Amino acid sequence: MSEGTTHVTTNDFGAPAGSDQHSLTIGPGGPILLQDHYLIEKLAHFNRERVPERVVHAKGGGAFGTFTVTNDVSKYTKASLFQPGSEVEMLARFSTVAGELGSPDTWRDPRGFALKFYTDEGNYDLVGNNTPVFFIRDAIQFPDFIHSQKRRSNTGLRDNNMQWDFWTNVPASAHQVTWVMGDRGIPRTWRHQNGYGSHTYQWINAAGERFWIKYHFISDQGIEYFTQTDADEMAGIDGDYHRRDLQEAIDRGDTPSWTLKVQIMPYEDAKTYHLNPFDVTKVWPHSDYPLIEVGTMELSRNPVDYFAQIEQAAFAPSNLVPGIGLSPDKMLLGRVFAYADTHRHRIGPNYAQLPVNAPKTEVNSYSRDGAMTYKNYPKDRAEYAPNSYGGPHADQSLSTENNWESDGDMVRQAYTLRPDDDDFSQAGALVRDVMDDAARDRFVGNVSGALLGGVTEPVLLKAFEYWKNVDAEIGSRIENVVRSAQAENQGSATANSSPGRDTDDELLAARR
Repeated sequence: MSEGTTHVTTNDFGAPAGSDQHSLTIGPGGPILLQDHYLIEKLAHFNRERVPERVVHAKGGGAFGTFTVTNDVSKYTKASLFQPGSEVEMLARFSTVAGELGSPDTWRDPRGFALKFYTDEGNYDLVGNNTPVFFIRDAIQFPDFIHSQKRRSNTGLRDNNMQWDFWTNVPASAHQVTWVMGDRGIPRTWRHQNGYGSHTYQWINAAGERFWIKYHFISDQGIEYFTQTDADEMAGIDGDYHRRDLQEAIDRGDTPSWTLKVQIMPYEDAKTYHLNPFDVTKVWPHSDYPLIEVGTMELSRNPVDYFAQIEQAAFAPSNLVPGIGLSPDKMLLGRVFAYADTHRHRIGPNYAQLPVNAPKTEVNSYSRDGAMTYKNYPKDRAEYAPNSYGGPHADQSLSTENNWESDGDMVRQAYTLRPDDDDFSQAGALVRDVMDDAARDRFVGNVSGALLGGVTEPVLLKAFEYWKNVDAEIGSRIENVVRSAQAENQGSATANSSPGRDTDDELLAARR
């Protein structure tokens, strides 16, 4: 606020307030009077300042910007935001998954990468992570997975044993855990990480042809990471480091950007592809489906009210636009319900009317009433459908746009396995073919350090087997480090001739 302002403090209804500093009392030292309605209003509102934090992705930050199309992909989708020459406003929010609202930014965790595009066809939300895969493939497991990563009910503490027990009992987690325990598990900044839609989505073109696609937002700043030691140190120096970095970078004009590229699979290919293309624990090899450039996302404007524009921002994969649809990905289909539902609980049934969530297009919905209704229902519009009074009606041409073939009995079972649908192969390829020697050394240190954090013997045995299934040598190295540390802690040295012993002894020494 500028100096010398003449604005008068008001209450929440615009009436001038008598004092910013003194309650109404009987005499200067007397009791406070109940009729001091301005005091009551201030305290009552203060008591309700916080909405429930997100169950997951609670700690985060974000900024506004634009998405600009740089390549012609109109033969794959009719969505207006992806047409040649299109530029739309957007909002991005980055976050950790497991930490609470006040947790450090630099804990090892996947990072949420949530995007809201304000298009001329309504809002499109892409709610992904900084990893191309996830821990589980069926949404029915999501509450259990998150419970294993949160705090124990009896102690109020996070528990490595609980985390590793869940992971080792769910082999499908191996690919994502490998990502998280590698260098990208702690990005140096939000600007220096990629983002992924993770799930498989559907694009539909103007002719009605359908394609399966995966989104990749490639950081134009490059990939940078914290080592575990540096991240731990930063957590003690600045718990809001990532949030502060993004804000300060934009303030100084260092606007971050990402290039959107997609993998596109012809619709029929999915029926015979050698791995399940709808399994979110898998990636599609780029050799089969190479990246195709779409456009550029640039963040250039910080929020002016963090609570109103970031904390109340609500992203949901159910927010789709014509030309973009879903897939038979079980995790995605579960999220379509869960995200919008949690927003209704957290910030109210009319959260779509909040400015940060409201579309730029006209809303012709039959939804009405509910807590915090802001917009008046049009007085000249029928309040139900169908009606005889010219009220809005659905576009029947879209009724079967977002679909796919499906048949069979109603069952509760896993996807039917395809030739390359095992849980460990892609995780092993990530360790052997993507990581270099130095990255593998850091990976062994990260995993063994986590296993030494209170993991019990039965879970340790499962963890060693889990990593040997990913890669035999890496699994043996992890076991060597953990057992050596245990032996030293017990005061008894043990000899071990596992491959890589010299390197692993250095890892062990670095933690002493």
